[in-house]
Amino acid sequence: MFDRRLIENFDWGFIVLILLIGSMGLAILYSALTAGQDAGVVHILFKKQMIWMGAGFTVMMIILLIDFRDLDRLNLFIYALCIGLLISVILFGQIGGGSRRWLVLGFVRIQPSEMMKIALIISLSSVYSTSVSQTGLNFRKLIKPVILCTIPFVLIVNQPDLGTGLLLLLIAGSITLFVKVERRVFFTLSGICFAAVPLVWLALKNYQKLRILTFLNPDRDPLGAGYHIIQSKIAIGSGMLTGKGFLKGTQSALSFLPEQHTDFIASVLAEEWGLVGCSILLILYFFLLLWGLNIAYNCRNMFGSILAFGVTTMIFWQIFINIGMVMGLMPVVGVPLPLVSYGGSSVITNMVGFGILLNISMRKFSSK
Repeated sequence: MFDRRLIENFDWGFIVLILLIGSMGLAILYSALTAGQDAGVVHILFKKQMIWMGAGFTVMMIILLIDFRDLDRLNLFIYALCIGLLISVILFGQIGGGSRRWLVLGFVRIQPSEMMKIALIISLSSVYSTSVSQTGLNFRKLIKPVILCTIPFVLIVNQPDLGTGLLLLLIAGSITLFVKVERRVFFTLSGICFAAVPLVWLALKNYQKLRILTFLNPDRDPLGAGYHIIQSKIAIGSGMLTGKGFLKGTQSALSFLPEQHTDFIASVLAEEWGLVGCSILLILYFFLLLWGLNIAYNCRNMFGSILAFGVTTMIFWQIFINIGMVMGLMPVVGVPLPLVSYGGSSVITNMVGFGILLNISMRKFSSK
């Protein structure tokens, strides 16, 4: 029997927020792809992004038909499927930009590491929902979550895609702190992380070390490794308060700004729309994150609450890292800006996350 409470609890405000950010993202992407080109010509990548956005919105609505509690029962299947896709990337993946990150399935190219974010959040939520305690998790209860994180992290870093690998760890760490750990566990793990920094540095590839050194001093190689950050800062600074105007960004039009439709698309926004435009987007993101945390807080089901928090942190860390990266406050690691950067896998993954949040919001009255 259909539960009328599902309609009564449908979160229209959340849908409006997603549509506003998505529409703004399409406008920014159009400018990033069109600046300096013939007027009236729509870039093929913009058409593809429109298709991905439509597909993502459709997937989001389909997810509403599934009770989020079913994800708890299917968590191992979802996790194993995504791990299988990551292994397939190693065996059959397409190489691009020096990395093997994509699988070509017919006329569609997917990036399994993006899907792994959702799979890991679901798996950790399932594990933690049965082990939460007032005193916090001990070392024994963290063994399974550590294994769940380590397997995809190793597979993704070996692609190599250090940015997405670190993003998985940040999401997992946030969820773990959310459910609470014992104080001695927290301090012990913190000490291990600090002690491991020299070992991590030795394990990094040369280009990864170069990115970190460039982040600390971009002027050490202004025409090489530091070029991205320097040009991004120029674009951001030239936008000033209100920007140069839509389609009038010189950094993007003259192709000075690298990866302007993906990793550095926020620089295009800053140059053309200025501080005002950036503030509008960040305010919309702020309300989106606040909405997600509110859904997690109001859910009566422990699995649903952890799941909602996990999806919200996934969105938060993507925004935080991308904005920090284009401002030169973080190393360049290739993390897309949600609903703004070009990329089909990223759009679908984020829309799946939004669908899960809407699903939980509709069924927040469920306690079992």
